[in-house]
Amino acid sequence: MIDHRATVKRILISALFFLLLSVGNKLSAQDGKAIFQNNCASCHSVFKDLTGPALGGVTSRGPWTDHKKLYEWVHNPAKFMASDPYTQGLKAKFGGVVMSPFENLSEKEIDAVIDYVEKTAKAGPATPGPGQGTPGAGGAQVLDEKDNSILYGVLTLILAVVAFIMLQVNSNLKKLADDKDGLPAYETIPFYRNKSYITLLTLVLFVIGGFYIVKGAIGLGRSQNYQPEQPIFYSHKVHAGVNQINCLYCHGGAMEGKAANIPSVNICMNCHMTINEYTESAGKLYREDGTQVDGTAEIKKIYAAAGWDATKKAYTGETKEIQWTKIHNLPDHVFFSHAQHVNAGKVQCQTCHGEITKMDEVYQFADLSMGWCINCHRTTKVNFGGKSGEEGNKFYSIYEKFHDDLKSHKKAPGALGGDSVIVAPLRDSITVADIGGLECQKCHY
Repeated sequence: MIDHRATVKRILISALFFLLLSVGNKLSAQDGKAIFQNNCASCHSVFKDLTGPALGGVTSRGPWTDHKKLYEWVHNPAKFMASDPYTQGLKAKFGGVVMSPFENLSEKEIDAVIDYVEKTAKAGPATPGPGQGTPGAGGAQVLDEKDNSILYGVLTLILAVVAFIMLQVNSNLKKLADDKDGLPAYETIPFYRNKSYITLLTLVLFVIGGFYIVKGAIGLGRSQNYQPEQPIFYSHKVHAGVNQINCLYCHGGAMEGKAANIPSVNICMNCHMTINEYTESAGKLYREDGTQVDGTAEIKKIYAAAGWDATKKAYTGETKEIQWTKIHNLPDHVFFSHAQHVNAGKVQCQTCHGEITKMDEVYQFADLSMGWCINCHRTTKVNFGGKSGEEGNKFYSIYEKFHDDLKSHKKAPGALGGDSVIVAPLRDSITVADIGGLECQKCHY
């Protein structure tokens, strides 16, 4: 009987190496995109300036040609800026805003973001449908990268078929050679009974199946980029962007309650009693699929819900409920308070919801995973106030003693484990994690 074990072993190693290399490259690109979305997209776009400068071509500007300096900047912007005129100029250009430090990002993760940004910039901005604007939150351009999973799967299948064909050719040639030399011929084991083939196929299916099962399990229950069509077309771009209506005018609960609240139709009527038609002064309206929206007809839907007769300028009393579709959903076992973040933490709406002022149809910007929340707690600094006339946040008065100990250089925060020690001033680097932001009970009950 012909011994195929050595040949099968070489093919197995080659196939697995190719598969792992392909998956590794794919994961690396996905990681760069995910890190960008979770940490950078609320302030940066690849193609245009937002709260911070556009990141396209960042490695060819200023000190960023040296990756080591870029690492230093990301890990501690304030320290780097103290001796760097280029970043001082950026601070002046963007209204005194300084980037938050991301000490938790490794150099490898930063490289992944740079790789993603450079590839996205090279590909160019996606061409949106008429009036749809730039994909991604607030111009935080996030191109839909082509999913190469199918391509890798097809290539792997082709290689496997070629390998099996080569094995059969090798077996037949061996048989012909044995017949020519007068050696006794052995019966060839069919493919479906060959243990080496079965082992190879089982391992390949196990690796591929395991990858997709884990990937699916991680994303279970998450709905990032979810963008339902609402019963009434409401453009945040027109209201919050062009007309600059404050978020809290409609979502008043965000400052004082757990939920931001969906505004009642009466809130809409405060303005639309007099604004009864859409003149397209803010531009034409388009749905995500590119179809144009009649703004005046949408205003009439509001009138029908409120029971308002636009001709008589009076309420009829015949109201209808607007069945809005909820976009952002958290598991029942998760506690989240808008007031604690917006009022106490001074977190901007765009941090979680993206550049809402540039969205027509709203979608879920962040994945809202536990890792995403924890990362924010690790990087967001606590505003104690007390410098440059800054009052600070009254909520943090409960940490006054902790604040005073830090200010007097007595101790560093021990909230992350271990004992407090005497160190240099750390008052300006205390994060939410240092004051208990990583405790399980903060979010789960």
